[in-house]
Amino acid sequence: MSEHLPAAAARLTDAVDRLADRFRAMPQSRLLNAVPGHPSRAAAGLALARRLADRARALEGLPALEVPDSGAFAVGDQLAVTGHDLALAAGDGHPQELAAALAEVEHTDRLTA
Repeated sequence: MSEHLPAAAARLTDAVDRLADRFRAMPQSRLLNAVPGHPSRAAAGLALARRLADRARALEGLPALEVPDSGAFAVGDQLAVTGHDLALAAGDGHPQELAAALAEVEHTDRLTA
């Protein structure tokens, strides 16, 4: 899908996809281990998914809706969906928003490695 997006949006979706795949492959014990600032890796991933969703909805002129806590094993999918939604909402017109989101994804990637 990223081949049909502007370059900045494609960078975001590529980074989100890598992080989401890593979360999907993590065993439960690793997902539930604490990381700085969060009670678990899954909680850190969910917090990022919620921020990405809020940014996408704001760009679309919609009110925020909380991404539900659907359990540790759902976080990878939640990251993928919210990251792709943001990339589509931002398109070409919001490069700063895409750069900020990419920085957050990269930070969460390092935090949960």
